[in-house]
Amino acid sequence: MSREGTATTGREVRPIAHPRGEVRASDFRVVEVEVRQPRAGEVLVRNTWTSVDAALRLRLRETAPPGYFPAFPLEEPMEGIMTVGEVVESRADGFAPGDTVWHAAGWRDYAVVEAEKEALGGVGTLTKLDVRAAPPQFYLGALGGNGLTAYAGLFHAAGLRDGDVVWVSAAAGAVGSLAAQMAKIRGHRVIGSAGSDEKVRYLLEELGLDAAFNYKRGALPDLLREAAPDGIDVYFDNVGGDHLEAALGALRRSGRVAICGMVSEYAAEEPQHGPGNLMLAVTKGLTIRGFRGSAHTHLLPEMTRHVGAWIREGRLRCHETIIDGLPQAPAALAGLLRGDNTGKTLVRIDGFTHRESAIA
Repeated sequence: MSREGTATTGREVRPIAHPRGEVRASDFRVVEVEVRQPRAGEVLVRNTWTSVDAALRLRLRETAPPGYFPAFPLEEPMEGIMTVGEVVESRADGFAPGDTVWHAAGWRDYAVVEAEKEALGGVGTLTKLDVRAAPPQFYLGALGGNGLTAYAGLFHAAGLRDGDVVWVSAAAGAVGSLAAQMAKIRGHRVIGSAGSDEKVRYLLEELGLDAAFNYKRGALPDLLREAAPDGIDVYFDNVGGDHLEAALGALRRSGRVAICGMVSEYAAEEPQHGPGNLMLAVTKGLTIRGFRGSAHTHLLPEMTRHVGAWIREGRLRCHETIIDGLPQAPAALAGLLRGDNTGKTLVRIDGFTHRESAIA
């Protein structure tokens, strides 16, 4: 932040073109803008960490999917990206300078946030954080929206039952790695899939899954059958497409699918065809349920209580891919969509120190 006379300025990342296929740095620009002082009921926040999520790709289309969060307008700041920061100035009850908070005005240095205004279905409403319990950036992952999505998907959308065999796709990602670990903590046999041999080793050796496979190594139904020869009961879907079709074939009677995302379709220019074996949902009595974490904000206290305890006990790992510097946010998103990340992808806004797994 700099001051020129009485003006305060900061940087924002803004989209300037709708990506065609892969996201590129040239689809964005970093601009310097004046940051106004907070009015009554508002706070000024210096952002320190900002989230990078695959679903942002949906909002970079000209029109976002019906019922989803709106598309980002070109040449405007990107509203609705989870961020952690420190209150610099407050004119809102309950917030004071020095407080660590989360809010939904990310991909910028500074944000003026209205304290009572709901954002991202309530998940992104300005909230004071207890950084004695966990590092601040954990609230953008395991203790935030990603943790809520994994928790709600497993225990509510999928209705996890004793003895279930669970397959999690994109199991090395931000949500998938948490869902896979939660299922293991609850005593289930868990299979994970990912897009590289290195990630498969991570799933087996670090997360302790029962089986894992690289979906690029053969026919997906065969790989799944080898990992789960007796079938599966729950599929936690982050990918869609051929992964969902393979799951329908492997699910046992009364199996359940919790669809969190369909990253295989996010960059598609045309509508994608559904699974060719959908009739199996009828013949096997399957339940297929789509869900969003933001529809389950009532579970946040329950989720943070359980997940916080699992983290403190060393039962749940929070791997991070950290990219330094606000201007690198578009490159971080591109890398995430290519599968370069493991765990949660974050941009440390003011940082310049190398971190393990960081995207070059």
